[in-house]
Amino acid sequence: MGGVSREADATTPKDGPGRGRGRALRVLLGAASGLIAGFGALAAAELVSAAVRPGASPVTVVGGAAVDRTPPGLKDFAVRHFGTNDKAVLQLGIVVVLGLFAIAIGVIATRHRRIGATAALAFGAVGVAAAASRPDAQPTDVLPSAVGGVVAFALLYWLAGRAREPYGAATGRPAPASAHAPGSAAEPAPAAAGAAPGPDAGERISGGGPSGGGGGATGGTFDRRGFVVAATAAVAASAGAGALGRYLNADKAAQQAASRADITLPRPASPARPVPSGVHPDVEGLSSFFTSNKDFYRVDTALSVPHVDATSWRLRLHGKGVSRPVTLTFQDLLRRELVERDITLTCVSNEVGGPYVGNARWIGVRLADVLSEAGVKPPSHGGPADQLVARSVDGMTIGSPVETVMDGRDALLALGMNGEPLPFAHGFPVRMVVPGLYGYVSACKWLTDLELTTFDDFDAYWVKRTWSRKAPIKTESRIDTPRPFASPEAGTVPVAGVAWAQHKGIAKVEVRVDGGPWHEAKLGAQDTSDTWRQWVWPWQATSGRHTLEVRATDRTGYTQTDKRVGTVPNGATGRHSVVVSVP
Repeated sequence: MGGVSREADATTPKDGPGRGRGRALRVLLGAASGLIAGFGALAAAELVSAAVRPGASPVTVVGGAAVDRTPPGLKDFAVRHFGTNDKAVLQLGIVVVLGLFAIAIGVIATRHRRIGATAALAFGAVGVAAAASRPDAQPTDVLPSAVGGVVAFALLYWLAGRAREPYGAATGRPAPASAHAPGSAAEPAPAAAGAAPGPDAGERISGGGPSGGGGGATGGTFDRRGFVVAATAAVAASAGAGALGRYLNADKAAQQAASRADITLPRPASPARPVPSGVHPDVEGLSSFFTSNKDFYRVDTALSVPHVDATSWRLRLHGKGVSRPVTLTFQDLLRRELVERDITLTCVSNEVGGPYVGNARWIGVRLADVLSEAGVKPPSHGGPADQLVARSVDGMTIGSPVETVMDGRDALLALGMNGEPLPFAHGFPVRMVVPGLYGYVSACKWLTDLELTTFDDFDAYWVKRTWSRKAPIKTESRIDTPRPFASPEAGTVPVAGVAWAQHKGIAKVEVRVDGGPWHEAKLGAQDTSDTWRQWVWPWQATSGRHTLEVRATDRTGYTQTDKRVGTVPNGATGRHSVVVSVP
């Protein structure tokens, strides 16, 4: 009977509830180990990026690589649904994926320590590959990801080892009998009848499952205190490294911000003409004529806003037809003749009635003057280059038609926006502004290089992704008030909004209700043909559900089409409408 009892006792850990507890424990320990290793990797990479540059951090370079490979339709979806938060959503998604991967390899490491820890190197390998693939890549950009991968390997190997160690090995105390049994580690020796638990029983966790292949955390006992101490030390060290990295990066950003704060823009030699009275009808809910810097839309691929020091910034001009290549500093531009102009910008990702359009007062240097002084001629005057490729400090390339930027319009190398130096988010220290062209073919931010070439020889960033080479802004209009699904009272309701046809100008805006006849709206005064124009129409609202629709006609005689086309490949078309319910 005793033999039968002992045999039953020996098989209970294999077949009983202890086996399930052991598996759950192994998963829990592995998940914790993987997450801690992943956290340590990111923290170490953050610290190293402070010595390299903030843009080399793994989340940034991996996110940038993901953006580069995102199909235009998906990118358009992200902008449409998340707006300017699309980058935060992407970064959050990357962190979530890394967390899930860390949990998976952590669980693997509790059974196969070397395999799991080696898989942790993928943290670094993916980041290294992404950093090397970036268009603005520098040799040192791979270091943060490489160091992060090594840290992930070391931490996971160490923590998995603590989770796998038998109790005696971790504490220096004699291991339980099961750890020294001459047979399988899954066959614990039976306890003596009536034996009391040892004094350290509370520090041991019994797994009950087989540990073959290295699952020590589930084979007999495990040193809980040792693992907790190791995990706590790893988390504390990682938190410290991450905090120091963020501090150093913030300090750099503060220095760069100081370089911007020290700039005083000179009075422009050619100031903008005074805004005529009546440009902005007094209607609640109507967009202001000038869009503040904080409210101005931002659509770009930069996951982290580049912070460029104006004192070290340089702009290089070179390429076909450039007889006198030049390199300009920020001070060189400040010493040139500055012009001030009101210009409305529009993003090609702006859907019909969308928010990605804004009007600002810009100050800068005429781009055509800089090109002419370098010997550049437009194709119509015999120049060999028909494309001006602008490059950003983050590697973005934007191609503009040379003929357009030199046709007499106020194409600028902009230094200021609404009376102050450019905000970092909008291209400080220098960006391009070209009225009449969508931003993806004109408005390069954080500008650092201008190359004269041809459209046949080079496709810029977005052109490689199926967008058009040339993209003049399309005539559009938008209803700002009443808002969609509003419930205005019956009677006179002001219907108001904005219309734009940059470098052509708006001649007429019309509104209709429920598909009826068109009614001409009253236009606000025209500032210039490069700015949007505000309008208002008094509607005699009656009870019921109604659809309001708007269309604009520009000064060339073109009237907005009702044909709905998406933003790809060169901007949306169609008429904006809103549905309201009048009580």
